[in-house]
Amino acid sequence: MTMKYEPVIGLEVHVQVKTNTKLFCSCSTNFGDRQNTNICPVCTGQPGALPVLNKFVVTQAIKAALATNCKINKKNIFARKNYFYPDLPKGYQISQFEQPFCENGFIEIFLEDGVKKKIRLNRIHIEEDAGKNVHQGADGILGSDYSQVDLNRACTPLLEVVSEPDISSAAEANEYLNSLKLIMQYAGVSDADMEKGQLRVDVNVSVKPKGSDKLGTRAEIKNMNSFRGVVRAISYEIERQIDILDSGGKVLQETRNYDDNTGITTSLRSKEESHDYRYFPEPDLLPLIISDDWIAEVKANMPELPFVRKKKYVSEFGLSDYDANILVNNKIVSDFFEKAVVVCKEPKLASNWLTSEIAGYLKEKDLTLPATKLTPQNLGEMILLIKKGTISNKIAKELLSKLMEKNISPRSLVEKLGVAQIANQEDLLPIIKKIIDMYPEQVKKYKSGESKLLSFFIGQAMKETKGRANPQLLSELFRKNMLQ
Repeated sequence: MTMKYEPVIGLEVHVQVKTNTKLFCSCSTNFGDRQNTNICPVCTGQPGALPVLNKFVVTQAIKAALATNCKINKKNIFARKNYFYPDLPKGYQISQFEQPFCENGFIEIFLEDGVKKKIRLNRIHIEEDAGKNVHQGADGILGSDYSQVDLNRACTPLLEVVSEPDISSAAEANEYLNSLKLIMQYAGVSDADMEKGQLRVDVNVSVKPKGSDKLGTRAEIKNMNSFRGVVRAISYEIERQIDILDSGGKVLQETRNYDDNTGITTSLRSKEESHDYRYFPEPDLLPLIISDDWIAEVKANMPELPFVRKKKYVSEFGLSDYDANILVNNKIVSDFFEKAVVVCKEPKLASNWLTSEIAGYLKEKDLTLPATKLTPQNLGEMILLIKKGTISNKIAKELLSKLMEKNISPRSLVEKLGVAQIANQEDLLPIIKKIIDMYPEQVKKYKSGESKLLSFFIGQAMKETKGRANPQLLSELFRKNMLQ
């Protein structure tokens, strides 16, 4: 990037609230149902149908506000945002404008050098989603034969999280989005599954002369549904705007489209301003009043947030920053880890298994942890068997694939396969003596000082017992018998 410019980036993130029913009606929010089956007169905008606010959505919004350090407005109002689009049956979207749900929060991110940076939040407001245009014959509207409208998503509750323009690079944007996603998942506000459209990003990018207080003209890139796409779009847009300024041109304020196949942005339309939407208070909904008691009740039941959990993993469980990050950055894995530790009381061993052997298995099979049959109880039980010396690490690794494929107790599996570790001197001594007799030259070298040969003898005994012998006991017995 040309050093005389610096980028200024702000993000508007639409987070789908985790609820069973929609924002203003009782229709299901279930993803993947047949088109236009989860609809009613309210969410399809039929004349005379009146919205009724879903109280649980407000509770979820309080969680989001607390988790992002926002000030909750005790009185906020809903507004009509007027615009025409085929998947917006009412011709307006019920959102919030002048009096949003909460304001002035922040999210902390960590940069590559370990420095902590605070990204301020301008506001979080509640709004309903639109439906979805389904284009036939092409991936997008360009080149498609025709388009259909699916209103299952219409009126689904969203929280729009609007940052201040505090982000200075594509990498910072990625860190911010990852942090926001984890916060929403851990707080239980949203599953934030981008593949299901539960987290979508609008990106505002401008560049300005380095050190200048005057902001450049921004371009907005709409409805991005992958962090990788956000990073690529920001990087492209920064270079595009710098090239325009360096050639003496003027950056236009506009909305642009991002093409993930080419990695470039293209002009879509001139950028709308707030007055273009003709906001006015929603006449069918009363002001929303948030009591102190309601906030206190939600605060008392707030789940553990990711930064708190990471601190616990390092300070209480003794994990490294690296391992703690790996676990915390995937809530499903982190929850699994917590439950396994309850069983085995061995956080380091549980972490090692999840971040190495289990992670390797999942990568090889192209699976996620929930797609396997492995349970936290079974992982914890297997670790206890290792700790007690019932099975070796080698045997445990062989058992893992079976535990991934079938929900079976590791203890019963060990008994069924007959792979319990041999830890009895009487059982091992005949094998020890047999191997000593088989390799007299190696015994002679060992006695003359080549102590590294001990691992050779242990390896032979492990082969003889098919990995079932206790390696510590083998070491002790070989030393004792070869020095006689």
